[in-house]
Amino acid sequence: MDNFKIIYKILSTIEQSMDYEEFDLNAIMPESLGVSRARWESIMTALVQDGYITGVELLPIMGRRTPSVRPIAPRLTLAGMEYLADNTMMKKAYRLAKGIKDIIPGA
Repeated sequence: MDNFKIIYKILSTIEQSMDYEEFDLNAIMPESLGVSRARWESIMTALVQDGYITGVELLPIMGRRTPSVRPIAPRLTLAGMEYLADNTMMKKAYRLAKGIKDIIPGA
C-alpha cells in the first residue's frame, strides 16, 4: 500500500472516530492496514512530529531509527483536518478532470 494511502486511511479513521465516545485503536494498527510494524511506526512518528495527530506516545529506543509508537487516544489536529480536506478536494478535482477527459473525444 502506498504511504500516502496509509496516511489518508489513518487520518480519516481518526476523523471518523470524532463522532464516537470510544476509539477502536485496532483500526489504525499495522495489521489492519496491511503494513509492517516498522513502516507503521515511521508513518505514525511523522504524523505526530509534523503535527497532524496528537495522543500518541513516541518512546525512543536506543539503536533504532524510529521510536516505538504507542497510540493512547489519537486525535486530529487542525493541520490533520486541513490535510484531509485538501486531499479530498484533490481527489474530487482528479475525478472531475478524468470524467471530462472520458467524455470529450481527443482530450
